Amino acid sequence: MTETQKPPQGKKLLDQYRDAIRLKQYSPRTEKTYVGWVREYILYHNKRHPREMGVEEINRFITHLVVERRASASTQNQALSAILFLYRNVLDVKLDSAALEFIRPKKGKRVPTVLSAEEARAVIANLTGAYKLMVQMMYGSGLRLMECLRLRVKDIDFANHRIIVFDGKGGDDRETMLPDSIVAPLQEHLQQTRVVHQKDLARGYGSVYMPFGLGEKFPAAHKQWMWQYVFPASTLFTDPESGEVRRHHIHETALQKAIREATRLANIVKRVTPHTFRHSFATHLLQNGYDIRTVQELLGHKDVKTTMIYTHVLQRGANAVKSPLDA
Repeated sequence: MTETQKPPQGKKLLDQYRDAIRLKQYSPRTEKTYVGWVREYILYHNKRHPREMGVEEINRFITHLVVERRASASTQNQALSAILFLYRNVLDVKLDSAALEFIRPKKGKRVPTVLSAEEARAVIANLTGAYKLMVQMMYGSGLRLMECLRLRVKDIDFANHRIIVFDGKGGDDRETMLPDSIVAPLQEHLQQTRVVHQKDLARGYGSVYMPFGLGEKFPAAHKQWMWQYVFPASTLFTDPESGEVRRHHIHETALQKAIREATRLANIVKRVTPHTFRHSFATHLLQNGYDIRTVQELLGHKDVKTTMIYTHVLQRGANAVKSPLDA
């Protein structure tokens, strides 16, 4: 950070850390996760100040996660990224990059779980209401879980049959298709949601979280219909920082639980998560003959190599190599 960007030095370390994260415009979810890892790192080393520590202490903490907590490679990488953010963006301390590369765990290759079209429809058939619409969007548009939950009313372009994903993974915006089959039920859902919003306004509420400081730039926007979540929570909540009463989006755990139950009812013996529908979206597009660059753009992948995993899925099974047992 530049001198003008550095947080006030009188603040506590974790408050400086939060300020630095917000300057980078990371999501509140990332902020909470990163702060948690830095707190754990400091507590593990008996509250020593991070300036007194370095690569050796970081390595010991990551080793602790592996040996004692059996953390996955992705969890280890997340913790390491949070700690490195502290050194680079708050403490302005340069660490040995070669040694850090040795610490960073390497992720193994994973084959994604993919549903057949029939299986996807069977799960969807066992869902109702907003949960059904959300899964239809993830399967029909390739949205990630949080991209779906964070959709605002303004992000749905009915006229052009598209969904605009703002600030997706990596901070990029993109657009994807709005399936024709959900236009009518989605419009009906939004009509019902608007009634709830109008009742909130009448009670003196109706506020929604505004990202990237837009609440200060547009003071009245937080109560406008266009900024409301497409899939709002059933209850209001009090923001712990501002004390303001707001209506947030549906919590991700509620959707995850609904999908697990729908999968059980559909008698599908696979580990199905919200992301499974995104995997299935990509695989089925490739099966239907769409080129990989188109799929890459719809998914929002920066590198086509990420999208290539779905071609590996296509090469498995009866449509590709034939088993010698069946010859």
